[in-house]
Amino acid sequence: MNHMGLRERKKQRTRRALASAALRLFAERGYEETTIADIAAAADVSPRTFFSYFPSKEDVVFAEVDERLAEVRESLGQRSPDETPLESIRRIVLEIIEAIATAAGEYGAVQVQLIFERPSLQARALKRMNDTEQEVVDRLTELCPEIDEIDAVVISGATVGGMKSVITHCRAHGYDPAATRKAVDRALAIVERGLGSVPALTRPVSS
Repeated sequence: MNHMGLRERKKQRTRRALASAALRLFAERGYEETTIADIAAAADVSPRTFFSYFPSKEDVVFAEVDERLAEVRESLGQRSPDETPLESIRRIVLEIIEAIATAAGEYGAVQVQLIFERPSLQARALKRMNDTEQEVVDRLTELCPEIDEIDAVVISGATVGGMKSVITHCRAHGYDPAATRKAVDRALAIVERGLGSVPALTRPVSS
C-alpha cells in the first residue's frame, strides 16, 4: 500500500514537471515552436514518457485543470449529512479554488492566453467545462432527488461558469493567490444569492 502511494506520488511529480516545463517553454519560445521532444527533455524524461501522461501537446496545457476536475469529482462525493447542498457547493468550490490559486504559479496568464488564441484549445476547454457541469448536475440529482431538472442545470451552469470566468480573469490579469481568493469569494456570494432561492439546496439531506 505504501509502495503504491509512493508510486502515485512519483507519477504526479512527473506529470507536474512536464506541465510546468511545457508552459515555461511556451512562454519562452512560443507554442508552435515548442515540440514534445523539447518538453520531455526539459522535464528530463523521454518523449515516450510524455505520451504516457498526455495524448498530445494540447492536453498538457490542461494538466492542472484536469487535476482540479478530478478533485471536484472526489469532493462531490464527500459531504456531512447535516450539510445543505448549498453549503457543499461553497465548500467544494473554495477547496478547488484554493488549490488553483496556490498552484497557478507564474504561468497562469500564459495558459489563459494560449486558450484564448487557439481554437483547438478552446474546444478542449469547452468540453472539460461541459463535462464538469454535467457531473455537477448528476451529483445534485443524487443528493436532492426532488430537485427540478431545470434548477439542477441552472445551478450547475451558474456555479461552474461563474468560477471559470473569475479564475480566467484573475489569471489573465496576474492576480496573486490572496487577490484570487478574494475575487472568488465575491463571485460565490453573487452566485449564492441566486441559488438560495432554490428550496432543495437549503435543506440538509438528513432533514
